[in-house]
Amino acid sequence: MEPLIEDRLIELEIKLSYQDDLLLTLNTIVATQQRQIDRLEKAYQAMSERVNSLATKMPEDAPQTYEIPPHY
Repeated sequence: MEPLIEDRLIELEIKLSYQDDLLLTLNTIVATQQRQIDRLEKAYQAMSERVNSLATKMPEDAPQTYEIPPHY
């Protein structure tokens, strides 16, 4: 091969190697974020169910609105 073509081929191989590494890194980050999103959704669902459970246990004459404390 001509030196110019060989240099270009080497440059492309280097770029491809960096892109492969970047792709693997990004894939790991996205997978980690998805696991975190899944955990947050489960926590939100549990809290939502707890709030609904507590709301059904409140007496009917309990105030539905809360006054802002005077120090605000």
